[in-house]
Amino acid sequence: MTVKKNKAIELPEVNFSEDGESRYLHLGTPWIQGAMKIKEPFELDLEYIQRMMAGLLFFKSASVSGRHAMQLGLGAASLTKFCYKKMRWTCTAIELNPGVLHACRGWFKLPEDGPRMRVVIADAAKEIQSDEWQGTVDVLHVDLYDHEAAAPVLDSVDFYQNCRALLTEEGTMTVNLFGRSASYDQSVAKMAEAFGEDALWAFKPTREGNTVVLAQRQASRPKRAELMAQAEAIENRFGLPATKWLRVFKPLVK
Repeated sequence: MTVKKNKAIELPEVNFSEDGESRYLHLGTPWIQGAMKIKEPFELDLEYIQRMMAGLLFFKSASVSGRHAMQLGLGAASLTKFCYKKMRWTCTAIELNPGVLHACRGWFKLPEDGPRMRVVIADAAKEIQSDEWQGTVDVLHVDLYDHEAAAPVLDSVDFYQNCRALLTEEGTMTVNLFGRSASYDQSVAKMAEAFGEDALWAFKPTREGNTVVLAQRQASRPKRAELMAQAEAIENRFGLPATKWLRVFKPLVK
């Protein structure tokens, strides 16, 4: 764990609940900030979290290994654990609240830091501007919400431009858009300014109201048959419902 100094910020209490099958992370409110299947702690439990892995659709099957995934916002560490254990990737997570990291290690089976695992306690907006990360990230997951889960806490053109600078040439960013006061159209417009409209893809919202938007570092338009072949490979190899994704996943500009 690396801790970067920040100005004193009042951080919410971290706790969890269970329903017998899953364990849920909370930040002092009933809002669910992450989930884990108790008997399958390294699988992806929530539908929108599974969709956050849609960047796999744009990699050639033979080049999936050896990637670097970065999570902005640790949550219950679902994506970090999946990328580390299932994908065998190098993983970096940037989290503001050290209590979330302690919860993930104590309650959600997040492995300790090591050669392929690093958690940085820092302000993501500042940390991603470090020279250390520029051009190194193949899959970037952005899921940054406060304890009220009202709107993304980082959602500016500058922020998305900094996210783009993190990515390798074929890298992708996925963003979870959810919240009572969040404006989907405004968020997408900011991403389009940073990445270009042709680089954006989006899922239809889940039943819970999460909309996952994907941005490519370099825009491409694989043919439907190519995407289906890749989806079938992802489903067979990693157990993700990738063929179902294609029913509800489209480029924003046709």
